Amino acid sequence: MKEKVSTSKAPAAIGPYSQAIRSGNFVYTSGQIPLDPATGQLVEGDIKAQTRQVLTNVKAILEAAGTSLANVVKTTVFLKNMADFAAMNEVYAEFFSEPFPARSAIGVVALPKDVAVEIETVAVLGEKK
Repeated sequence: MKEKVSTSKAPAAIGPYSQAIRSGNFVYTSGQIPLDPATGQLVEGDIKAQTRQVLTNVKAILEAAGTSLANVVKTTVFLKNMADFAAMNEVYAEFFSEPFPARSAIGVVALPKDVAVEIETVAVLGEKK
């Protein structure tokens, strides 16, 4: 069984997908890009500003699903420029703590709307922290 997760505190889907799907004890978020949910516009700024908006969006979706960043078990980070890895990592560490989720970081040629970063997560349902 799968259940759609949706919140106005994160950007609406810009295609035929859901913000997240809850299935069993897991929540799978779609890749989030640095869109401001209030305006639908891209957040201006460097990789740190973009990463911060992406993870703020992920946090809102997870909370709407009944879980939190503390319950994320896996992330996948897509970077347009791997030279941005260290700066992205600094912001990432502001949102996650020990034990950190498993993670993959992948360099890509392009991302939707030509953003610098996109992040997707898998979380377990559990107590919000």
